[in-house]
Amino acid sequence: MDACTFEAEAGELLAVVGANGSGKSTLLTLLAGLYSPSDGRIVLDGVESPGQERSLRRQTGLLFQEADLQILGASVAEDLALAGKTAGRPSAERVAELADRFGLEGLMSRAVQQLSGGEKRKLCLAGMLLRRPLLLLLDEPFSGLDYPSVRELRRHLAENKGSGLTQIVATHDVEPVLDLSDRCLVLHHGKLRLQGRPEEVLDRFEDFGVRQPCLWRSQRVVGCWDGRVPGQIQTS
Repeated sequence: MDACTFEAEAGELLAVVGANGSGKSTLLTLLAGLYSPSDGRIVLDGVESPGQERSLRRQTGLLFQEADLQILGASVAEDLALAGKTAGRPSAERVAELADRFGLEGLMSRAVQQLSGGEKRKLCLAGMLLRRPLLLLLDEPFSGLDYPSVRELRRHLAENKGSGLTQIVATHDVEPVLDLSDRCLVLHHGKLRLQGRPEEVLDRFEDFGVRQPCLWRSQRVVGCWDGRVPGQIQTS
C-alpha cells in the first residue's frame, strides 16, 4: 500500500472498494494493527502505528472474510466465552444482549461446524462487538451470504452506525452497502485512487475495475440494494 491518505470521522461508515488484489485486505490488516506500515502512520484516538500496534489491536475489531479462520470455540457459547476473554471478560448481561441481538440465544450449545455461513458471520461479529471497539473493520462481509443474510447484515451495520460506531467495509461488490456508506474509497493496485460521497464517485467505479451498481446511473439514484430509494443521498 502507498499513496493512501484518508480520515474517518467518528460514526462514519466508509466503503473501501476495489477489484481483487487492489489492497483492500492489506489496508484493513494495517488499520487493525496486525502489520506495521513501512512508511507513513496510522492514528486512532491518539494511538499510533508503527509503535503501538498492540494498543491499536485492542481498539479495533476485524471481521475476516473467512469466518472459519476466526472461530476458536467448539460451540457458540464457548466461542463467545473465548471472545470475551480477549475483551476483558464482559458481563454476562453484555454477552446475553449480543446473543439476543444476533439471534444466537437459541444456538448456544450448537457445534460451530453445524452453523450456516450467515450464522458463523454473526457469531464472529458478536465476538468483535464484545470488545466495544472504536473502529470495526469488515473484510468482504457479504461474501457467500444469501439474500436474507445480506439483509440482516445490512441491518446490523445500520444499527452500529446509529450507535456511533465507526465502520470500514472492504468489498469488491459495493451494491449491498452503498446506500449505507457516508464515503467511498476506491483502491487500485495498492493506491487510493478516488474518494468521496457515493454520488460523487460511483460513475468512475468502472475506471478502476469495479462494477457499477445496476440501480445507480449517471449521478442519479434510482434505487438501492433492497428496493428502497435512499433519499439521504439522492441527487438530481
